[in-house]
Amino acid sequence: MRRIDGGQRYRSAVPRSSTELPGVSELLATAVTAVGGTERPGQLAMAEAVSRAIRTGDHLAVQAGTGTGKSLAYLVPALRHAVEREATVVVSTATIALQRQLVDRDLPRLEKALAGPLGRKPTFAILKGRRNYLCLNKLDSGVQDEPDDAALFDPFAVSALGREVTRLREWVSDTETGDRDELVPGVTENAWRQVSVSARECLGASRCPIGTDCYAEKARAEAGRADLIVTNHALLAIDALQGFQVLPEHDLVIVDEAHDLVDRVTSAATAELTSASVAAAARRAGRVVDQELADRLLEAGDGFTLILEDLPAGRMDALPTPLSGALSVIRDAAYACLSGLGSERSGDVEVATARKLAQSQLDDVHDTAVRLLRAFEADDAHRRDVVWRTGDSGVGAPRPPALKAAPLAVSGLLRERLFGQHTTVLTSATLTLGGTFDTMARSWGLPAEQGESAKVEGAATDKSIEGPKWTGLDVGSPFDHARSGILYLAKHLPPPGRDGLPPSYLDELAALMEAAGGRTLGLFSSMRAAKQATEALRKRADVPILCQGEDSTALLVRKFAEDPATCLFGTLSLWQGVDVPGPSLQLVVVDRIPFPRPDDPLASARQRAVEARGGNGFLSVAATHAALLLAQGTGRLLRSTDDRGVVAVLDPRLATARYGGFLRASLPGYWTTSDAEVVRAALRRLDSAN
Repeated sequence: MRRIDGGQRYRSAVPRSSTELPGVSELLATAVTAVGGTERPGQLAMAEAVSRAIRTGDHLAVQAGTGTGKSLAYLVPALRHAVEREATVVVSTATIALQRQLVDRDLPRLEKALAGPLGRKPTFAILKGRRNYLCLNKLDSGVQDEPDDAALFDPFAVSALGREVTRLREWVSDTETGDRDELVPGVTENAWRQVSVSARECLGASRCPIGTDCYAEKARAEAGRADLIVTNHALLAIDALQGFQVLPEHDLVIVDEAHDLVDRVTSAATAELTSASVAAAARRAGRVVDQELADRLLEAGDGFTLILEDLPAGRMDALPTPLSGALSVIRDAAYACLSGLGSERSGDVEVATARKLAQSQLDDVHDTAVRLLRAFEADDAHRRDVVWRTGDSGVGAPRPPALKAAPLAVSGLLRERLFGQHTTVLTSATLTLGGTFDTMARSWGLPAEQGESAKVEGAATDKSIEGPKWTGLDVGSPFDHARSGILYLAKHLPPPGRDGLPPSYLDELAALMEAAGGRTLGLFSSMRAAKQATEALRKRADVPILCQGEDSTALLVRKFAEDPATCLFGTLSLWQGVDVPGPSLQLVVVDRIPFPRPDDPLASARQRAVEARGGNGFLSVAATHAALLLAQGTGRLLRSTDDRGVVAVLDPRLATARYGGFLRASLPGYWTTSDAEVVRAALRRLDSAN
């Protein structure tokens, strides 16, 4: 991350005229030359579309295939706008990997390349949630969080926690940023909680005795002086959800990896109530309110525990009477503790800190109990939240049970707090599901049928439709999918069952792997299926097979990339997280269409809500989920213009079911066949050529 010398942005008193700065096409050419790349038509079309969106204020959705160079295509016009208008631009990503690419590689190069044409160096910073920074006041005051229940009775866990906290205290003298990601090796979440606070727990820079040295405040101040801020979807969601401002003032938001936006915002808006969270709030309260009030909350938590353990896991369509009573008692007890805090009169920093920490936890418990109670007030078509019980209870359970509430939709939130306040550009390699932007647009809160799935020539916007104005643009891909890849639909196989992979699937997979000489990425719908395939094929195949979970995913991917004969099998994180160009990956095998599990509480509730409003819940939820994952998974095949290979889908429903056309239309335009021998012959030729 670049530091901003002296905190100066060298702003002029008056925004520069656009005639003083080179155009986007000229700046892009300069940037591409500086990074040693080659300018592509799709990249230029995207950059010009982003520039046009900035001028008009209309929102923009851009599908840009792998290899387009979309980062430069949005960074160049964004930096030009920031310098010209003395404005701040926010770039939000879903993954740490992309954040690092932007901050460690792309932006430092652009900073140097564009300094001359723009008249000064554009500046940038990375901003994370407050919980990611060490809190000096918490360290200094000695106020610590309660350890996990298991640690209370485990002397080894307590001593390990103490060693980690001691290391963190020593780290203070070495770190300039207090950023958790810079601590190598890292520490456990329990240890980090002892030295960090959330935004709700923070005293505030003006009241904190160490506020002038606060790492989080310094990071935010630095971001406020930057032309461009790199953050993540979670913080973007928190900025929209909270009643206070998290991100500095900005007029343009660029959402990269926009296919993940809804899931990340949903996750940020999900609340959880557990026995441990109630007990922790009660213990915190006991330090600053009458013990009788704290004991009342602790007892309410004990009653909640007994009821929760007797409930089955899964989605709740109605609130059981005993649970309703337990939640009401927790709500009232937490409110009594909050009232017992009174107004803050003490000037003692340690007391103020303890009070703030207690208030934060009590607020969370109270507000979550209220949300859970209100979730069942409306009918299926108008409910805002879905509630479910997670986990298993009893001795040896991996995690204690919890009660969760998640929003059925975040489109209204995004429409009001994102599109209603900032010009927004959304981009990804996967946005046109079923061949149009409409599905993704609806999930974001944009009106459907407004943005056309346009090609490079441009896209028209229908001004007659009410709602945020937006344009959809598909700039294509530098890959010739029809010549570089084959989509093999194994429609002769039986439909997948519930009892694991059928023998015919394993036979098909073994034959494909043998023809490819290894070089296979197996994407499975469950860990059970991945392990079954690994165990069975290790006995039959003469190539190494790695399975997710046997080591860190990063190490497994590296081993897979280094040895072309090696195969790698795994589940969801591999569908989106593998980037292996070259001959090590020439066959991607998908065992079945990745529909959400029937018992998935959020997906099933969203599907039911759509049906209650007269829509097609299956297509709107399950098929959309599957289309997005299929597009992401098959996108692992071609990662450079020289790559060649096969995507094999063993589930025959992709070829035979009525919804198969929607799913296939969401995939790149591979040459498609159902002839197994043609596919195996092509894989043998590729293997011989390497």
